[in-house]
Amino acid sequence: MRSFAFVAAILALTSTASAAKECEVCTKIMQDVRDSMAKGDISKKDKVEAAIGAVCANEKLSSREKKVCYYIDPIKRSVAQPFSTGIPAERVCKRINQSNPEICTVKFPIKTEKMEKKDLTKLRVKQLKSILGDRGVECKGCIEKEEFIKKVEDTAHLDSEF
Repeated sequence: MRSFAFVAAILALTSTASAAKECEVCTKIMQDVRDSMAKGDISKKDKVEAAIGAVCANEKLSSREKKVCYYIDPIKRSVAQPFSTGIPAERVCKRINQSNPEICTVKFPIKTEKMEKKDLTKLRVKQLKSILGDRGVECKGCIEKEEFIKKVEDTAHLDSEF
């Protein structure tokens, strides 16, 4: 019985970690909203809506954070409801994702500044394509993973421009 409880606890931890990674931009925005508010105001829906508007109006947001704000803006009221009850940011994002599946598809770019070739080989082809897409490069004729890795290495100088 103890081993079952241990396995269940491990599975719960790994699913929480993957969910946070799945909705990482939304989670960051929700956490920023929570951090910007006074503790007494978190339970008030109108204050939560105002805080979402204030965080999303920040000029220093990245393009991906602005995109999540664009998705959240029309549904502020339905975001404020679970948020005001004290639900953690990850669960708020999961709940929002049920009504608008695009929210959790927005992800932060993969950091490639100090990656070595052995680190690139650990990435999936989808992630390598994403890196190339962020750099504005297309790998035409690339079929094998090694070809994508070579293209990522060849275009490393473009990473600093963005």
